[in-house]
Amino acid sequence: MRSIWNGAISFGLVSIPIKLVNATESRSISFRQIHLADGGRIRYRKVCELDEEEVTSAEIGKAYEDADGSMVPITDDDLAQLPLPTAKTIEIVGFVPETSIDPLQVGSAYYIAANGVPAAKPYTLLREALKRSEKVAIAKFALRGRERLGMVRVLGDVIALHGLLWPDEIRQPEGVAPETEVSIRDAELDLADALMDTLGEVELESLHDDYREAVEELIAAKAGGGELAAPEGAGERRGGKVLDLMAALESSVRAAKESRGEGGGEGDGDHAEVTRLPTGKKSAGAKKSASKTASKTASGTGAKKTPAKKTAAKKTATGKTAAKKTAAKKTTAKKAPAKKRSA
Repeated sequence: MRSIWNGAISFGLVSIPIKLVNATESRSISFRQIHLADGGRIRYRKVCELDEEEVTSAEIGKAYEDADGSMVPITDDDLAQLPLPTAKTIEIVGFVPETSIDPLQVGSAYYIAANGVPAAKPYTLLREALKRSEKVAIAKFALRGRERLGMVRVLGDVIALHGLLWPDEIRQPEGVAPETEVSIRDAELDLADALMDTLGEVELESLHDDYREAVEELIAAKAGGGELAAPEGAGERRGGKVLDLMAALESSVRAAKESRGEGGGEGDGDHAEVTRLPTGKKSAGAKKSASKTASKTASGTGAKKTPAKKTAAKKTATGKTAAKKTAAKKTTAKKAPAKKRSA
């Protein structure tokens, strides 16, 4: 890997010659701007505002724009003469537990490589000291025209450097949290915990960029003169307002179990009770539940059991007698026309 910076790590009176290499790389697909009429590429040209002439990179310098709009020229020599001790040195200023670093501060990552054979021993010394202390080093270094804050930590057999934002570069989250008061029930928290347990841990190595792969397939299809068939459900709007949080959590737990082959069906019996929102109509399931509840209540009151049965029996007998009379009347009515025909 090509180094992007050469210098040293200052560890007290110990100076370790090192070089930095990028620890990450971007895999995102970049696009060019084109003229839709003829497909010609659109390019940006650097033009001076005063004489409106295009200039080359060698003719371009740096300047700071003052509040009144005037430009203050700054040369590379001016910057090189600044009394900056970290211009060529990663200066370790202290050691802290890794958990004390706010993830919001962590930025770009680099590998620190020993530069030459003499640097191997002090490099290994720093690595092993960091391992044994179970801490990370906080350092200051200069890169790409500015002084930066960094975290030095051990990663396997190498030392890594993470660029950190300065504390005053972290914005306060004012107005971000919900302003309305919300009460969360224990049942909802239990379902959320169950969902987290069901999803479990994930191996980051198993994750991949679905969007990038889809774009690559699209480009391959377009380059071959074809079109990429849209998958089923493409363009459908996902999500929306959650009307029943408990039902959504329960469904999420069931879906997560099914995706893991654990069987998250209705008969599992380990999902929590869901309190549904009122809909204005009773479903068949609600009627069945009400019927079961009524029968359980009746069976629990033995004193009222016998009168209820007698009353039901009387109603049944009365109903049967009425049914017989009605049937007899209907039969007589049907037979009467038959006698007229025989006459």
